[in-house]
Amino acid sequence: MKISKNLGIWMNHSVAHLMALSDDYIETLIIEHEHKDATIHRNENVLHNMEQHQQAEFYKKIAEVIKNYQDVILFGPTDAKLELSNILIADHHFDKISINIENADKMTENQEHAFVKDYFATHLYAVNHSNV
Repeated sequence: MKISKNLGIWMNHSVAHLMALSDDYIETLIIEHEHKDATIHRNENVLHNMEQHQQAEFYKKIAEVIKNYQDVILFGPTDAKLELSNILIADHHFDKISINIENADKMTENQEHAFVKDYFATHLYAVNHSNV
C-alpha cells in the first residue's frame, strides 16, 4: 500500500478492508482472519484459546498497517472495531494517531470507498475550521 495519512478500515471479526486515501484515490488491502481447523478431539478450552490467539494475530496484522497513518476511521457492523480500538489505545505506539470509530452496516466496495471519502472530507474540514 502507498503511504498516505488517512486510513479507513471496514471490519468485522473475520475480514478487514483497509482503504488508504490519497487525494481522491483509494487503495485497498484485505486482511482475513485465519480460521485454522482444529481436530474434533480437542477440548473446548483448547479450541477457545486457539481462537483467541488467531483473533489476536488478525488484530496485530491490522495494527502493523495502522502505524503508518495519522488519521484512522474504524467502521463496521460488529464489535471487532471496538476490540481493535481497545488494543490500540493500550499500545503507546498509537498515541499520536487519531483513531475514531463509527457503526456501519455491511457495505459494497463502492459504499465503503464513499464512506471513507465522505468521512475524511468532513473530518478534515472540521479540523481545519476549528483552528480559525
